[in-house]
Amino acid sequence: MHNVIRGRMTHEYDGELVVFRMGLRVNRWRRPDLWLPPYRAMTRMLRELQADPDSGLLGAATHVDRNGPSQTQYWSSLDELYAYAADASASHRAAWNIFSRTTRRSGGAVGVWHETFLVDRAESLYVTTPVMGLARATSIVSAGHGEGGGGERIGADETRAPASAASSSPDAEAVR
Repeated sequence: MHNVIRGRMTHEYDGELVVFRMGLRVNRWRRPDLWLPPYRAMTRMLRELQADPDSGLLGAATHVDRNGPSQTQYWSSLDELYAYAADASASHRAAWNIFSRTTRRSGGAVGVWHETFLVDRAESLYVTTPVMGLARATSIVSAGHGEGGGGERIGADETRAPASAASSSPDAEAVR
């Protein structure tokens, strides 16, 4: 139970929040000559960003699953994310050249992807875990007991109908 925080915790952050996910889709694991160079480029970019406290990167986590490696990055603004991507002196330009060259010549052995989310509101809950995810990228605070649930933490309007309101539709059949 190393570094586990007992109890109910949540993140605390006030400001613009961008979640950026990127990764490699490794279609032929037996061709590390094709997927390893882009993976190394991904890790170089992350190290560069983590070394610069003014980059706008709040935090990141690297994941590997059966499809390949990926990163989830938390940014303090969309402008800072795009500024890094456009900076010719940053590792991103060289990494993108490696990604492009490798995917073109790989014959489908490796693919590259990314997703960008501009987050209006975020809610989190961590119960008896190490500091992780959004709380690691921002700050972690007690979620308390009996102090409201996820809807309250995210600031949901309690007067709106729940997304699963199909049962209240006049066309819905009663299940007994």
